[in-house]
Amino acid sequence: MSWLIILSFALPIFFGLLFVMSKFVKHMKEEQNMEIESIRDTLIDENNPVGLSGEELEKLKQQQAEAQKHLRDVISKIPVEEKDGRLRPAFDKMKKLQDEPPEKAVGNGKGASKR
Repeated sequence: MSWLIILSFALPIFFGLLFVMSKFVKHMKEEQNMEIESIRDTLIDENNPVGLSGEELEKLKQQQAEAQKHLRDVISKIPVEEKDGRLRPAFDKMKKLQDEPPEKAVGNGKGASKR
């Protein structure tokens, strides 16, 4: 029975606060000339999650495609060997490749040709 008394006091206070808040939001919208977006407009587009313009989005997609291609190229150069039915990096082959001097050494222009 006591919860009914508490509820009878709490509900008018709650609805009174909602009324005051709605008046405040309405006043602020008029004062600052704001427009509150609906929730439907703020949903994330799965094709454009950060909200870029069309040109920026295409540029970003192109950069990501180039990065993926470069990553595939780099990963494909890592020597791999099969151990226990799993493919693992061949560290000994990588060390041999690093120890061997490259066949076509490209100079940086300093002391490459002495005249």
